[in-house]
Amino acid sequence: MDRLHLLLVGIDGLRLDLATEDRAPHLHGLIARGELTRMTMPAPTISGPGWATLLTGASHAEHGVVDNTFVGSRLAAIPDLLSRAFFADPARTTFAAAAWPPLVDPAGVGPVIHTRDEQRRAERHRVVVRDGETYGYRTTDAEIADFAVAGLFAAGPDASFVYWSGVDEAGHVHGAVGAEYAAAITRTDAHLGRLLQVVEHRASAGERWLVAVTTDHGHLDGGGHGGAEPEVVASFVARAAWNAPLAGWPAAIDPTELTPRLLAALG
Repeated sequence: MDRLHLLLVGIDGLRLDLATEDRAPHLHGLIARGELTRMTMPAPTISGPGWATLLTGASHAEHGVVDNTFVGSRLAAIPDLLSRAFFADPARTTFAAAAWPPLVDPAGVGPVIHTRDEQRRAERHRVVVRDGETYGYRTTDAEIADFAVAGLFAAGPDASFVYWSGVDEAGHVHGAVGAEYAAAITRTDAHLGRLLQVVEHRASAGERWLVAVTTDHGHLDGGGHGGAEPEVVASFVARAAWNAPLAGWPAAIDPTELTPRLLAALG
């Protein structure tokens, strides 16, 4: 039987209560197909600490990331989800794409996703980096979506992480309750829909897939995050499977459980 393929999608700064079905039909379709689990993110609700925890399973105290500078980070000694998937089975291929450089850029701070130069040279681990901080996430998220669609369609990596930050950018600039935040949700959901089309295509040939979508924090109505307000700490994991059983999870999990549970699903 074909090995299980894992795709984890990160949507930065997404408030699920504002990602209504008309704004995010593909996300809601994924939830309807599978299961929704809640998470409560610990403060500070900032992208660096949040994604470091979600992508490694380590707590803030363990990984040492307290803000987006990554000063004091101990991530070099803490393998990420994709690295652990590879270490468990060196036959696995991995893929990561993001326009927030600290997550994946070998030349920048972090990265949360380990570089693994040997596997990159052997074309077992592919990394795509864009700079949304400089060029804006509306453009760079679309580029990341293009690369992810091509990468998943052509190679069907065994474990992948794809990240978009346009929703978070809109929340900071315009607040969370306006038309701009809603439009960013819809654009990002369309990116998700394209990836799900690839998964459907590959699954139609018999491949087994698990897709999960999550976020690192929400936003205040007026925009911004970092504290412990209910709308800011609220996170979730939406999961669905193709040609494979979906293991039942509790209604709520701790953010440190995400990576271990996804690895358990890979087997």
